[in-house]
Amino acid sequence: MVRARTAERRTEILRATLEVIAERGYRGTTLGAVAERVGLSQQGLLHYFPTKEALLVAVLRERDQWDTGGGARSDGTWRTDLLGSLVEYNAMRPGVVQTFSALLGESVTEGHPAGEFFTRRYAQVRTSMATMLRTEYGETLPGGLTPERAAPLLVAVLDGLQYQWLLDPGSVDMPAAFQDFLRLLHPDSPAGPVRPSGE
Repeated sequence: MVRARTAERRTEILRATLEVIAERGYRGTTLGAVAERVGLSQQGLLHYFPTKEALLVAVLRERDQWDTGGGARSDGTWRTDLLGSLVEYNAMRPGVVQTFSALLGESVTEGHPAGEFFTRRYAQVRTSMATMLRTEYGETLPGGLTPERAAPLLVAVLDGLQYQWLLDPGSVDMPAAFQDFLRLLHPDSPAGPVRPSGE
């Protein structure tokens, strides 16, 4: 029961951290603010996460657990239609997307503790996307690009749509826009490549 309570408390702290980072950014987030949000003293918070950097890494890892697109899925199990479902899911949780986007933007500054995480994550995701594109389209996409050259563009669309949607959700329908992008990949299909019958 103690272990379960500890895990529950850690999850509560991580969710509170997501909220505070979404409101203030990482640099404006303090351990004291997170502790206050969950009803702990700062010393109490340090029992679970000894440094702000440790808390940030835990938040990013937890976010990737919630977001099934976060892992290094280079085994060919991803498909473009599943990516569309992920985009729809993200549209239902703006707080998580906002936190991720704020950290991503800040991580490009020198010495930011999330820089290494995002560098490694993007390398993994590009590999995963290239595998997915090769599985669905072969060695050459309809526009003539190889899966490796198209993968960074696909990732850019996913993250770029999130920024536009966060800034102006009334004007940018993120799931619909991503489906439009899939039509560019395979214009003969309403949402991605045509699959042979029986698949």
